[in-house]
Amino acid sequence: MSTLTATDLTHLRTCVDLARTALEQGDHPFGSVLVDEHGEVRFSDHNHVAGGDRTQHPELAAARWAAAHLSPEERRFSTVYTSGEHCPMCAAAHAWVGLGRIVYIVSSERLADLQRQWGTPESPVAPLPVNAVAPDLDVAGPVAELAGEIEAMYQECFRPS
Repeated sequence: MSTLTATDLTHLRTCVDLARTALEQGDHPFGSVLVDEHGEVRFSDHNHVAGGDRTQHPELAAARWAAAHLSPEERRFSTVYTSGEHCPMCAAAHAWVGLGRIVYIVSSERLADLQRQWGTPESPVAPLPVNAVAPDLDVAGPVAELAGEIEAMYQECFRPS
């Protein structure tokens, strides 16, 4: 994994805050931020799957927004920060749209491991690493400094009572 900068950690902290907002609104705790090459936040969102459409991930929304609002060059030099590693659907969208670097806090495999420990029903999608879906993407993660906060939200959301 590449070394993270203070700027990376600031954007990841925003992802933690977005994940908390999602959880407080009764949704799964995931948040993402799309940042351009100049460090400007261009798009941010959190999960919206509680309404029944399980494809309403912030990473997919960021890819769709980028396709509509950024040039191919702007997309290539952008970074997507996210609380949880992209699922295969979101990783594919990221690659198809031509977005740049991904930085995530908790891996998909770690979330799957936690859910197995808690007896949570399995996801219908395999917890593949981003590079298993899109091998040429520049990916950094997991980020241990923030993982505990995200994992605590996962426990609150996914662990059966």
